[in-house]
Amino acid sequence: QVQLVESGGGVVQTGGSLRLSCAASGSIFSINDMAWYRQAPGKERDLVARITSADITTYPDSVKGRFTISRDKAKKTVYLQMNSLTPEDTAVYYCYADILRSLSTTIAPYWGPGIQVTVSS
Repeated sequence: QVQLVESGGGVVQTGGSLRLSCAASGSIFSINDMAWYRQAPGKERDLVARITSADITTYPDSVKGRFTISRDKAKKTVYLQMNSLTPEDTAVYYCYADILRSLSTTIAPYWGPGIQVTVSS
C-alpha cells in the first residue's frame, strides 16, 4: 500500500503564510513528479504547483511568485510554502505523486486525502 498524508493546513489571515507538507509512505520504489492541487467549493480541482524528479517546477499565474514547491527525496516528502495568502486561496489542498511501487509495475498516480486551508479577510 502507498499513502500520501498532508499536514500544515489551517486558518490564516490575509497576507499570512502557511507551509504544507506531504509525506509518502509504503511500498515505494521511486517517485517521479509530485504536485499540489486545490479545490474550492463548487469549483474544479486545479494545479497549484508541480515539481519533477529533476526539481523542475511549474506554477500557474495565480500563485507564481507567492507559492514555492520543494521536495526532500530522502524523506519522500513534498512541501508547499504559501505566502501573501488571500481569501481566493481558500480551498482543500491535495498532494499528488507519480509513484513506481516496484520494477515489475508501472508508474501510477496517488492522491492524499486533502487538507483544508482557509484564508480569512
